[in-house]
Amino acid sequence: MGERPLTKPTRVLVTGAAGQVGVDVLDTFRGVAPLGADPSYEPDRAGVADDEFDVLGLTHHDLDLTDRDATTRAVALTRPDVIINLAAYTQVDRAETDAGACYAVNTGATETLSLAAHEVGAHLITISTDYVFDGTKGSAYVENDATNPLNVYGASKRAGELLCASDDTIVRTSWVMGVRGKNVLHAIAQRAASGETVRFVNDQTGTVTLASDLARALVTLTRARPGGIWHVANSGTTTWFEVAAFAGSVLGRGDDFATAISTSDLEPAPLATRPFRSDLSTQKWVEAGWLALPEWRDGVTRLLRDRALRTEVST
Repeated sequence: MGERPLTKPTRVLVTGAAGQVGVDVLDTFRGVAPLGADPSYEPDRAGVADDEFDVLGLTHHDLDLTDRDATTRAVALTRPDVIINLAAYTQVDRAETDAGACYAVNTGATETLSLAAHEVGAHLITISTDYVFDGTKGSAYVENDATNPLNVYGASKRAGELLCASDDTIVRTSWVMGVRGKNVLHAIAQRAASGETVRFVNDQTGTVTLASDLARALVTLTRARPGGIWHVANSGTTTWFEVAAFAGSVLGRGDDFATAISTSDLEPAPLATRPFRSDLSTQKWVEAGWLALPEWRDGVTRLLRDRALRTEVST
């Protein structure tokens, strides 16, 4: 890269900084490729300079986002240029019996951050979900498709979207997986390593999102600050069974590792209803001139590779 102009770094405030996306976001904005990343993936064709961003990460221990006054004060004191809201209540089944707590984070805190951002002239980027859709469209969802959440989690996220200002940026993503943090791929890898088998549903279709790839996409959105709704996910549509079977093959397991079942076969039955098809189209992202996120199999392979490296180092 050539010499950069002498400009003040972009100050970025990241909430939910301890989550699996948050830790990758902090690394990425500091110019470090997180575990599972493809360092060559630059959707806007520009690397991250060491002095480009001044990043402050806040965990739920640092700030209770459901405390409107405290949140407003924190934003006023830090005066960021951009706020990336990664904080979320993501326990989909538990939300069915804990709706108040779910809405407090996914809806109330999002509204507070939107209002606080505009008070200091900051741009809000907040994360939403494919679960705002009911899965009945029959093809990949685009940004302006009608929403109809089937569960409390999805409804709380959609309510948060509706409380954002028109120039805020809303990022819908799905099936997020990172090397650091808890997710289904770690459970699959543990089963594979122990010689066990797995059963996964083959009637829920969606799009995988690698936390490291999403983090790099958020750099692009921080630079562009486009506003509106954007679907961001890795390329390709899949099912949970296909993810498990592919992971098993990467880890050296045979065709008998993963068995396909139907959602109706799950015991106990999940409390929350999931959409049967909620894959996200990222056509808008590509039409904006940005490179599509890598294909999901590439991402899963990177995650499993770096997960193994991390396990070796920790032991």
